[in-house]
Amino acid sequence: MSKPEKAEVFISLLSRHERRLSVYVMALIANQSDAEDLLQEVKMVMWRSFDQFRQGTNFGAWSRKVALNQIMSFRKRQKRDLLYFSDELLEMIAADFEQNNELLSRQQAMLEQCIEKLPHNHKSILRSRYHNSNSIESIADKAQRTPGAVYRLLSRIRSNLHQCVTATAIKLNAYE
Repeated sequence: MSKPEKAEVFISLLSRHERRLSVYVMALIANQSDAEDLLQEVKMVMWRSFDQFRQGTNFGAWSRKVALNQIMSFRKRQKRDLLYFSDELLEMIAADFEQNNELLSRQQAMLEQCIEKLPHNHKSILRSRYHNSNSIESIADKAQRTPGAVYRLLSRIRSNLHQCVTATAIKLNAYE
């Protein structure tokens, strides 16, 4: 099957099953924004692995299996990223936050200064991801990059910002 024929078959099957696939993902992922991002990721994985789909078999079942694998992977990432705190610990953290509010304000100011030092395209990508809450895929499309390249760029930007804030804090402490 030629690439255009493959694309036509994939799009036809996906369009017939897209609504149910969407409902499936939305039912398993509570946060709508995460579900929408994950749904786009599922579609990309489906397209990349479409050669593994056997025509004549159940595309809907295959698409849900791909989605379930992506959802399980997503949940593993979430569990690694999330920490669960008791009410007492949350209260302690809140009290500590109030005590350290001035420090946090200074760190925020340092971060804003460091962001201003970034190249325009890096500021734009940061704003798109964290201020506008755009998905990595939509940022990649706009920037004409792959999602992986955008992930790596954001990681480098965050690392550079951390180094800048740390260096700024060290300079300020040296003069105080």
